Amino acid sequence: MKNLTPIIKNLLIINVLMFMATIVGERYGVRLSDNLGLHFVLSDSFNAAQLFTYMFMHGSFSHLFFNMFAVYMFGSALEMVWGPKRFLFYYLLCGVGAGLIQEAVTGVHYAIITQGMDPKAVELVLNEGLNALNQNMNYVDAQMATLNLIINGGVVGASGAVYGILLAFAMMAPNQPLYIFPLPFPIPAKYMVIGYAILELMLGMSNNPADHVAHFAHLGGMLVGLLIILYWRKKQRNNGFYTH
Repeated sequence: MKNLTPIIKNLLIINVLMFMATIVGERYGVRLSDNLGLHFVLSDSFNAAQLFTYMFMHGSFSHLFFNMFAVYMFGSALEMVWGPKRFLFYYLLCGVGAGLIQEAVTGVHYAIITQGMDPKAVELVLNEGLNALNQNMNYVDAQMATLNLIINGGVVGASGAVYGILLAFAMMAPNQPLYIFPLPFPIPAKYMVIGYAILELMLGMSNNPADHVAHFAHLGGMLVGLLIILYWRKKQRNNGFYTH
């Protein structure tokens, strides 16, 4: 593949291998996402390492493909400008930061839904909810069922890091024309990122339970990426970026 830089190459390999391991594991009754996907801090499945491991897990082939396609298309240019070490640092920090923001947003959802709930019902979900989900079951009570998914549902995917890459690319080449399906005409990279950010915010605020997309993690990746780039720009300016 043209312009396949070292870190991009390794990220593609690792993510594909992890996806294959997930498929093989499921055939033998092992759900890697239960251990490596990011869970809410109050869940019995949570451990701090998940803030790193979750970004190498994907829920479907299409999920993996589109994330890795974006990593290749936009990340290669960034790695060539920044160098491998700085790009890898940026990628991982955007992913971890997105996970932390997702945890914070989940905490807000938890506080909202538990307000006014019977404390015994909340305790029941905390103690037994994970076991119910592991048996493909959930509570009949709508509030308890939603709370159970909030506490014990996992998040997987590199999208937080990917959105950080998109933001960085747009800041590096704001007027670069990009074709975005299904638009028949190109739009500047800066408008693409602004559009994605607005869309993610709207979808996140809609709080549609059938969505199953961590929109605030996407926004979190953008926010962390923005803070990193602004910090680098403050330290040293070189065509708008601190290069390696």
